[in-house]
Amino acid sequence: MDGTERHFPCESCGADLRFAPGQTQLRCDHCGHVQSIPEAAPEGRTRALGEHDLTAALRDALPPGAMEEVRTTPCPSCGALVEFRGAEHATECPFCATPVVIGTGTNRQIKPQALIPFQLDERTARSAMGKWLGSLWFAPNGLVEYARKGRALNGLYVPYWTFDAETRSAYTGQRGEYYYETRTVTVDGKSRQEQVRKTRWYHASGRVRRFFDDVLVLASASLPRRYTDALAPWDLGRLEPYREDYLAGFTAEGYTVGLEEGWARAREEMAQVIAQDVRRDIGGDEQRITSVDTDYSAETFKHVLLPIWMAAYKYNGKSYRFVVNGQTGKVQGERPYSAWKIAFAILMALIVAGAFAWANQKGYLG
Repeated sequence: MDGTERHFPCESCGADLRFAPGQTQLRCDHCGHVQSIPEAAPEGRTRALGEHDLTAALRDALPPGAMEEVRTTPCPSCGALVEFRGAEHATECPFCATPVVIGTGTNRQIKPQALIPFQLDERTARSAMGKWLGSLWFAPNGLVEYARKGRALNGLYVPYWTFDAETRSAYTGQRGEYYYETRTVTVDGKSRQEQVRKTRWYHASGRVRRFFDDVLVLASASLPRRYTDALAPWDLGRLEPYREDYLAGFTAEGYTVGLEEGWARAREEMAQVIAQDVRRDIGGDEQRITSVDTDYSAETFKHVLLPIWMAAYKYNGKSYRFVVNGQTGKVQGERPYSAWKIAFAILMALIVAGAFAWANQKGYLG
């Protein structure tokens, strides 16, 4: 981006257009006019969804066309780096509800190649969040109603990295095989025999290989990973070449988890999968892994944006954040608790336990 604000004027009345979730259109909230988003040409789609060479990127040697200057505003509270594109202005951080002032600073970073457009509109996302909150029995009733009737959710395009790699791993370890021995035990003067399971261990070594495709890593430090990871799975087959049209009316966050840090996290995830492969290769009833030495090759990556509806509510002096997968409607968030509901549940448990004990004492339970 060149750092200037992009507007998408309506062909009919000149008002600003907004992307219509679930469609390939921009819609005018003023007069209702719609404009279609042109479909990407096959060669453009192939180029946009292609992979960048990871080694070149880590050397800061990507071609100029893969980089961009973006206008950003850091949140003074949580540090989110919010990009401003299209016609949207923000007066508070969408991640923690802290007031922010739109700045004029720019940041050079890797350009997003593709995105998954929003499939769910704000009303549908709000309904999903309300149902999720309603299913939490210990949630305060006031918060549930406030969230259902409160301010609109923020539609955010959140940055992610995807990584590909060919891996070859040499390992050493041990394979455990069960066997049983019979022993005699005496209890209250009575003897009986029982089978005791034991394990024989054998040396094991070998090689496993795996190709990893699109290992997804959150490139934002503004949202807890335990929430965003729980929004999976994402259908990355629905990625579209990046166009600013899809961002009309929405906000995009710049990545704050750099490529090198993202790759380190991806390797951690790959290592867990490789360990599972090693255990299967060792076989037996149990496995011990002594060492794994992995060679990585054909390492590539993409920078993509994924759609998340988010709400940050302050209730009784405390902030609660909820996120909704803008593609599937899956909801995650901070679990609020009502003290009186918990106390009531404990009281009911004590009453039930007391009634059970009384019935048992009277012999009503046989």
